[in-house]
Amino acid sequence: MTPVHFSFTSAFMLGLMGLAFHRTHLLSALLCLEGMMLSLFIALALWALQLEVTAFSAAPMLLLAFSACEASTGLALLVATTRTHGSDRLQNLNLLQC
Repeated sequence: MTPVHFSFTSAFMLGLMGLAFHRTHLLSALLCLEGMMLSLFIALALWALQLEVTAFSAAPMLLLAFSACEASTGLALLVATTRTHGSDRLQNLNLLQC
C-alpha cells in the first residue's frame, strides 16, 4: 500500500468513524460527510490521472457535483431543523413526532 493510498484511506475512515461515533450535532455529521466526499474526490482524481484514460476524467467532476448537491441538501435540512426544533442536536430530533 502506497503512502498516498494509505492517507486517503485513513482520511475516509476517520470521516466514517466521526460520523458513526460523534453524533451530537447535525453540523458535525455534515462535516464528516464532506470530509469523506473530499477524500473520495481526491482519490478518484488521482486514480484517473494515474490511469491516463480520458473516459475516467469526468468521474471526479460528477462526484464533486453530487457532493455539492448533498451539501446543499444537508444545509437546508440543518436550517429547517434549527428553525423548527431550536437546535441542531440529534438527540432532540424524533421522527415519530414529525
